[in-house]
Amino acid sequence: MEKNTNKSVKGFSKLSKKEKIRWIAENFFTDTEKVKRELMSFWHSNEEQQKVLDGFSENTLSNFVLPFGVAPNFVINHKTYCVPMVIEESSVVAAASSAAKFWLTRGGFQAEILGTTKIGQVHFLWKGNIQKLFDILPDLSQNLLDDTQHITANMQKRGGGVLDIQLVDMTHLEKYYYQLKVSFETCDSMGANFINSVLEQFGKTLTRYVAEHPSFLNEEKEVDVIMAILSNYTPNCLVRAKVECPIKDLGNFGEIDAPTFAQKFYTAVRIATIDTSRATTHNKGIFNGIDAVVLATANDFRAIEANGHTYAARDGQYRSLTHCSIENNIFKFWIDIPLTVGTVGGLTRLHPIAKRSLELLENPSAQELMCIMASVGLAQNFAALKSLITTGIQKGHMKMHLMNILIHMKASEEETQEAVHFFENKTISFNSVREFLHQKRKTIHSI
Repeated sequence: MEKNTNKSVKGFSKLSKKEKIRWIAENFFTDTEKVKRELMSFWHSNEEQQKVLDGFSENTLSNFVLPFGVAPNFVINHKTYCVPMVIEESSVVAAASSAAKFWLTRGGFQAEILGTTKIGQVHFLWKGNIQKLFDILPDLSQNLLDDTQHITANMQKRGGGVLDIQLVDMTHLEKYYYQLKVSFETCDSMGANFINSVLEQFGKTLTRYVAEHPSFLNEEKEVDVIMAILSNYTPNCLVRAKVECPIKDLGNFGEIDAPTFAQKFYTAVRIATIDTSRATTHNKGIFNGIDAVVLATANDFRAIEANGHTYAARDGQYRSLTHCSIENNIFKFWIDIPLTVGTVGGLTRLHPIAKRSLELLENPSAQELMCIMASVGLAQNFAALKSLITTGIQKGHMKMHLMNILIHMKASEEETQEAVHFFENKTISFNSVREFLHQKRKTIHSI
């Protein structure tokens, strides 16, 4: 079939899913029929479930599958969890499980909520007398609250709603630029739609209020609302998770004794605190753990990553999200991290596996889920640093990656078993595995 060299299309969104697949396959792939079959092979066997999945996004063709696993033995605030994790990277779940097991007999993880406040902003331009607007802010605030009562009523019944409204002068950075900075409590909901709905109404009320208020009769009345939107930076929606024990209880790590391990570990964290290049990789490892739980519970990993990375750079330099101290022979390791998550609303109850993930965690509140995620991030970081300062990161990582290499090379079950045994105490690389299989297959063919 002759390919369409233009490769543009009109009305694509109106095509059926099969028609979309046909157009994609015929215009972008050589093996048209194989591509069609592959994409449709990942459709859910349950049509109702597939309709739910298709509704999450637009122009859907198929489902993109990621491994769904669990990390058992997480003791957090004296409660034992089996934590669901969705991730495609080898060794992450194993590392989290290893760290959870390590701390299981050393007091487990302790986590506490330091705050749950989220914020949003109405960004606007105004050429009027700002002092007059500051003077009548209490009355303006009441008007804003009154005009959003129909939006906030249900949230207020759950203990949430608008907490505070501030008028912020930003004209030192941009001419005529001001903000309404609004604080929210959204309880067990992530609250994005709630916050944005309130803020958009605030923008309309602000515009009307200034236009009608007698204080501005002889002044510029027009408020130019640029945008009304939540902020994904929520430094006051914060959780702390920690582990601690006497240094002697850490045990030995091969030839490295507990005091040496503790000092090296402290120094590794210190390096990530003062060196941005190291901090980036250090924090990425933390999010390996956090994002896996975020995905499993259908929360927004993009918002959580943006929030965490901004928090890591809050003093002007990007730094480690974790901290370590050694005082009075006590080893302490902790993380402070802003997390905005929900256990109701959004996809948390619509996605079938996310629903099961929350059930697996015994249907936690949003605050409990924050504690779980922070603890998993801390565990992931502990496991990574433990490997780095003892055996090195590649030994464990490549051991886990061996299976992926064998699958890529289409190893048989017998070859896989022999390869696992052969590389048990050897360095694993793509080339070494390929050479192993080559020699084995060469030997078999020569018999």
